Amino acid sequence: MALSGEDDYLSFESDLYKALMSGDENEVIQLCERIPEGGPLYPLTIHNDTVLHMATYSKQENLVLCLLDKLPQSQNGKMDAKNDIGNTILHEAATSSKSVLAARAMLGRAPYLLEMRNQRGETALFRAARYGKMEMFQFLDEQVKESFKSKEEEKVDKELFEKALKEMYVREDKTTVLHICVLTEHFELALRIAREHEYLVNEKDGEEMTALQLLAFNPSAFEFGRKLKFLKWLFPSTAKGESWWVPLWEEIKRKRRGYDSAVKLAEFLIEKDTSWKKTESALDQSKPRIHKFGATSLSHQGQGSDKELHTPIAETPLLLAAKSGILEIVEGILTKYPQAVEHIDDEGRNVLHVAIKYRQLHIFDFIEKNMDVPMMRLVRKIDNQGNSILHMVGIKRDHSKRIEDMRSPALILREDLLLFERVKKICTNHFIRHLNNDGHSAEKLFANNNATLRESAKEWIKRTGENCSIVAVLIATVAFAAAYTVPGGPNQNTGYPLLLNQSFFIIFTLSDALSLTSALTSVITFLSVLTSSFQLKDFRRSLPQKLLLGVTLLILSVSMMMLAFAATIILLISNKQQWTRIVLYSVAFLPVSIFAISYLPLYVELVKTFFHSMRKVGDVFPRFRFNCGYIRSRISSSTSFSKSRSSLLSNPTRSQAKDSTRASGQTSLLAV
Repeated sequence: MALSGEDDYLSFESDLYKALMSGDENEVIQLCERIPEGGPLYPLTIHNDTVLHMATYSKQENLVLCLLDKLPQSQNGKMDAKNDIGNTILHEAATSSKSVLAARAMLGRAPYLLEMRNQRGETALFRAARYGKMEMFQFLDEQVKESFKSKEEEKVDKELFEKALKEMYVREDKTTVLHICVLTEHFELALRIAREHEYLVNEKDGEEMTALQLLAFNPSAFEFGRKLKFLKWLFPSTAKGESWWVPLWEEIKRKRRGYDSAVKLAEFLIEKDTSWKKTESALDQSKPRIHKFGATSLSHQGQGSDKELHTPIAETPLLLAAKSGILEIVEGILTKYPQAVEHIDDEGRNVLHVAIKYRQLHIFDFIEKNMDVPMMRLVRKIDNQGNSILHMVGIKRDHSKRIEDMRSPALILREDLLLFERVKKICTNHFIRHLNNDGHSAEKLFANNNATLRESAKEWIKRTGENCSIVAVLIATVAFAAAYTVPGGPNQNTGYPLLLNQSFFIIFTLSDALSLTSALTSVITFLSVLTSSFQLKDFRRSLPQKLLLGVTLLILSVSMMMLAFAATIILLISNKQQWTRIVLYSVAFLPVSIFAISYLPLYVELVKTFFHSMRKVGDVFPRFRFNCGYIRSRISSSTSFSKSRSSLLSNPTRSQAKDSTRASGQTSLLAV
């Protein structure tokens, strides 16, 4: 029945759309037959998607093949129909690896679809790379090679031929298929593309970024290696076809595969990338200054014309990886090209400046540990603003980085203070007193830039001390009252407790006394915190240590109070079976467990301060320093995954000497 009138077409389109969405192939074919010619190419949606577009988009491959068979050969020239965003039916097929047969049939009837682009300048091949469809990309890649092989046999201009072939893998904004795979984190496909089309490795996109630079600016790709590495041994690689049917394990395995692919891709790109050779001059733009008299800075004298003519060097993958905290890329680059460590960016900063500014301390640790000789030069570098690496401790990171840090301001300030002390230790005296172009020493810059953080830390510590003091006073009150209301009551004649000879009565007495003593001591400790002067140096050790002591005593007080409660209940009940005691103790210590777990993150951070103080004592008493370091290493090995890395540039003798130095306490003052 032929269609006539607008109402018939609207009803027809509605029925056809419903049939497509429900997957009713017979109904779709019958409805298409009602269109005089080119039924499968009929524009169905408000965005001009044809029936073939919709069938391909909904991944109904069998329906697509049937519609192509129904399409007359005379309509082959009209298969270039595009929707509103310029996608052809081949563009839609490229988004699914299940549509390879459909794509083959499309190209069999309309080979020109292979070179057509949408409004973003993307070919179907580019779309397959964008969505990470390995099988579809391989098929279209083979079709492109075969198509251009036939053109090559026609003896066309070689330069034009190579340019046309290259453009098949590039979008109009210069983004290549390799770039897009890195951006969308399809690293397995990216590695395959990099190996088969090696010329794309050094291609730059519209923002002058190579694939390695994009990878170095994507820390999420290497997140598994930093946060879940301790779980890798639980999930070894399995043979093909094997699978764990536990969702959590499957998710961990998926993350591991992604991480392994990213590492392999980084290793391949690092080998081919040589952008580290392009560097700024190592000449310091400002001289060492310890006063602020005379000319403001040498960097402002006679350089205006040079700056206008000078084109800044883009950040290399090494600096981008250092900024993002991707140790795998930093280690890979410095292993392959150790001389890349001396790269200087357009602001006159080296890799240490970047690592310190963005608080990527594991990058700083790696360079300090494995590159002794370059470190002597790196620590002396001053950037174009006159900032030494010690100044970089006081320069604020991006605001977005602060938002992600959910720790208390006091702990953040403590960490920065310890970092300042650590960096100060490796700097010479004149760099400690050195003034930047604004006339600020590193210490003054740190104090100025952390003024707001210091106030927030002060308020947090006061609030914490006040709240904990209230809890401690309440516990002390209960413990004091319990001492005069002993379980079982006193003997009316002698005044001694009736249950004095019971073993649990002794437990009750000792627990109550310890609870009262701990609570009162913690009150005194928190009062000393509240009456502190809150100087900047106090946030480094004094205040965190007092908080650690106060919280420890408070947890002990709560624990003893609950133990006294459990002993009292057992004394009063007549049924003294073993299971009754187990249940009572479990119920009694439930609040203690919740309390301890709630304070665990704060407690761990405060314990770090304690060990830092012990190492400071070890500077005076070497023997104690060794023992403290041993104890801390044992605890660290049980609470965090290993941070050890293979040595670069260091022979075994140097590595042994380095380990010996660390064992004697000559390493950095901060370990996070």
